[in-house]
Amino acid sequence: MTYNLFVDESCHLEHDRIPVMCIGYIKVPVIKYEVLRKEFTSLKNRTHTPAEVKWNKFSKSRLHLYKELVDYFFDSPIDFRCVLIKHKDRLKYEDLKRGEHNNFYYKMTYYLLRPNPPGVNYRIFMDIKDTRGKEKLNKIEEIFTNYHKGESPYIHFQHLRSHDNVFFQLTDLFIGAITYKTRGLSELKNSNSAKLEFINYLESKAGYSLNESSPSWETKFNIFDFQPQQR
Repeated sequence: MTYNLFVDESCHLEHDRIPVMCIGYIKVPVIKYEVLRKEFTSLKNRTHTPAEVKWNKFSKSRLHLYKELVDYFFDSPIDFRCVLIKHKDRLKYEDLKRGEHNNFYYKMTYYLLRPNPPGVNYRIFMDIKDTRGKEKLNKIEEIFTNYHKGESPYIHFQHLRSHDNVFFQLTDLFIGAITYKTRGLSELKNSNSAKLEFINYLESKAGYSLNESSPSWETKFNIFDFQPQQR
């Protein structure tokens, strides 16, 4: 069995002043990839949505589509996992000098990918975020190759742009909802009512809050809550 993992991240820059970061993936079995891709695209076409589905372009008029995508996800063999980093601001000063932010990024990517069970192959596709993307991708591949002594189950690493693959869009939608809830934006009086409705709907399907860890055995919709140590 081989899986494609479509990795995206939110609030990943060290100087963006947002204390929350999230990196996650949608996991798709290769053997069912084409059927699932067509189903996803069909959902978008039925609602006349040719553009990318992205959290920062969340539209109240498309709320029905977003909910249908949640239903599609939970009715499919697709899985989601993310690492939710709270208190990112604790990493500043000494932790970030000499490129330590990149080391932290690699560590979080390792935590994200590592729990996948052995005996299965994984193809990793990462959304391009900055000019150092290729360097980061090569480093991540090196880390897993070394860890597995040249026999890594992570057999392919590649950059794609989010508009080139629909499953990046689902990753973006989920991690966007998770960071929105974790930052407390859903509690504000002027919070986006459509986003709040979507978050409540996603939580009702997942069975737990988006700003907390899921049970460790959860594989369908898994959140790993990571908090840097207080200095």
